[in-house]
Amino acid sequence: MSPIIAIGGLHGIGKSTVAKALAKHFKLRYISAGKAFRQMAKKKTLTLQEFSKLAGEDPSIDLEIDNSIKIEAEKGDAIAEGQLASWMLKDVADMKILLTAPEKVRIKRIARREKISFDEAKKRTAIREKIEKERYEKYYNIDISDVSIYDLIFDTSLLRKEETIKTLEAMIKGYLSKSFKKR
Repeated sequence: MSPIIAIGGLHGIGKSTVAKALAKHFKLRYISAGKAFRQMAKKKTLTLQEFSKLAGEDPSIDLEIDNSIKIEAEKGDAIAEGQLASWMLKDVADMKILLTAPEKVRIKRIARREKISFDEAKKRTAIREKIEKERYEKYYNIDISDVSIYDLIFDTSLLRKEETIKTLEAMIKGYLSKSFKKR
């Protein structure tokens, strides 16, 4: 068994937290589009907003990140997370998961993580997500509000972090054992 699991969702949803924990539990490699994006922004000494704007003008940034995620994930035994992870891996992922949460919850998480006020986090996130939505439509013709490609949609605000992870572990185990039996 060499599973490929893709986890998507908006900012502040818990993609990284959940994907890292699941990768550890299932002994899979962890691949993060967001981490790659943040590293590229840092290298260019730009804020995420500034780098998002630049990526809107320079398609090579998204293409480089998305291609590297796809190449790495296609080797198998991986959990890939990122807003477009499920879209980039839609033909190879064994399971595609969309994580959701109410906007207020997401913004609180972002404010805490980035050590900024709720209002500042809300403003920055709105700008960033607007730019990204336009970029994804322009570069890939992807509407990230289309949830039809996902096998599972899960609201990370319903349970505590540990319970969320345990629930997803059980759901993934059941789903993959069913999927791999069909092969």
